[in-house]
Amino acid sequence: MLPILPTTLVGSYAQPDWLIDRAKLAGRFPPRVRARELWRVAPAWLEEAQDDATLLAIRDQERAGLDIVTDGEMRRESYSNRFATALDGVDIDNPGTALDRSGHPNPVPRVVGPVRRRHPVEVRDVEFLRANTSRKIKITVPGPFTMSQQAQDDYYKDEAALAMDYAAAVNAEIKDLFAAGADVVQVDEPYMQARPEKARQFGVQVLDRALEGVAGTTALHICFGYAAVIHVRPSGYSFLPELAGSKVQQISIETAQSSLDCAVLEKLPGKTIVLGVLDLSDMAVETPETVARRIRRALPHVPAERIVVAPDCGLKYLPRAVAFAKMKAMVDGAAIVRRELGAA
Repeated sequence: MLPILPTTLVGSYAQPDWLIDRAKLAGRFPPRVRARELWRVAPAWLEEAQDDATLLAIRDQERAGLDIVTDGEMRRESYSNRFATALDGVDIDNPGTALDRSGHPNPVPRVVGPVRRRHPVEVRDVEFLRANTSRKIKITVPGPFTMSQQAQDDYYKDEAALAMDYAAAVNAEIKDLFAAGADVVQVDEPYMQARPEKARQFGVQVLDRALEGVAGTTALHICFGYAAVIHVRPSGYSFLPELAGSKVQQISIETAQSSLDCAVLEKLPGKTIVLGVLDLSDMAVETPETVARRIRRALPHVPAERIVVAPDCGLKYLPRAVAFAKMKAMVDGAAIVRRELGAA
């Protein structure tokens, strides 16, 4: 049984310097096509190295006291490219170009035929995670709307149709991830915030297609982008209340970096809020009391029973020591509020 205000990561944890060239990673936009040059380990030993890094990520989360652990996304160059480049219908050897959410052009998968999932992509990740922790586990997949915005469409000529086929691929993957032992599957959809007009046209429809027939706890992550890449944060979401009617059960949002007015959470009745309480734009580690204060800001608008405590976004770009310390402060801050609620 999970405690009230359970703690988790959004998904990613800091990858070790011996595994990936963190300077190269930080010096570019998140890759949408494969970026094998980032790995420091030769291909023959890369999977073993990624397994070892995953074990480190699991143990750090357990040591910090997280209630729901992830694999830290140790095997990924970015949150989306590993899945997006494993699909049929995509030419990854001759990439296209699309504007990133920062407005800069970035190499992206080029869609040249029907998008189909040819095989499970992350099932082994879940099996490895499940075999190496007794805690609840969560795995993340890129969302169909976001992948449709991170591709050059040379086949469909219809963004909604492309997104629906991405959704069918994600749907098959999610079902396999639950079958492999996942307790929570999170769909990452940052481009719903970055492209709200298009999200209003077909974002919720493709999300619901991705969740069609799924039995298990599902989450959606929507954010303002990695703080290491996107430095200017808006004060509020341009696409959030629209998710109230979607099939997803949990919605992961950031409140720390943007000092979000938590009253907006009232527009998501019935949804569990994965509450972002760690500011990833600041290398200073929060005190537990700072984390507790950020949790308390949400309580007038969402009952504690519907809150999961998390960072604002992935910890991928933080130094590992900073990532661990922030994670530990998050756990200790949640414990403060938990004790207060118990006393009440």
